[in-house]
Amino acid sequence: MDCLILAAGYATRLYPLTENFPKPLLKVGDKTILDWLLEDIDATCSPNRKVVISNHKFASVFRDWAPAGVEIVDDGTSTNDTRLGAVNDIRFAMEKLGLSSDALIVAGDNVLDFSLGKFVAYAREKGTSCIMRYYEPSEQRLHKCGVVEVDPSDRVVSMEEKPAAPRSHWCCPPFYYYKAEDVARIPAGIAAGCGTDAPGAYAAWLSSVVPVHAMEMPGSRFDIGNLESYRQVCEEYKGIVNK
Repeated sequence: MDCLILAAGYATRLYPLTENFPKPLLKVGDKTILDWLLEDIDATCSPNRKVVISNHKFASVFRDWAPAGVEIVDDGTSTNDTRLGAVNDIRFAMEKLGLSSDALIVAGDNVLDFSLGKFVAYAREKGTSCIMRYYEPSEQRLHKCGVVEVDPSDRVVSMEEKPAAPRSHWCCPPFYYYKAEDVARIPAGIAAGCGTDAPGAYAAWLSSVVPVHAMEMPGSRFDIGNLESYRQVCEEYKGIVNK
């Protein structure tokens, strides 16, 4: 299994904090967001390769930070208007590095109070590509998320990014486990018209082609979207240790 961390965004809602600095390298407690993620991934997932996908503007910053064994891929973009989008970034990294194994794909701007090892174990038990889901009571927030319906076995029945009329209260956070054969389907998904900006767009398309299962998220996700949420995460995350 390889691990790809999506970190090519420009975090414009966090300006001026991220105007010249990447959001995934902001500190929460005594570590960067990426360090929290990688510490857990190393300890519980044992990936063969760890890849951080960056834009060109911040690639050198990531290279200066990168610990041993972490590869930085520069997608060549320099502005928010020219960004490739998450799905195209995944395809770019896969083709550039010749990756063909199962892949754990996570957004690099989330802080978790649970271990991603539980998700990897779940996916291997199911034997399919998998996503996560969590219950979102706010209908307003549902319009801004990937919304998923599941059957009693956790198999995805439908998934839609930012739906006008949500079919459930299950939201899909940006954590995905793709089987190798489904990684190879990414170009076909793009050619078929799946969205490329939101990372869940490919999962939504894939679930219409092959079985995909959705694990209920076993803890909390601290999403950093703006300056206020960053301050809140820093406060709430004090003393929390990944389980």
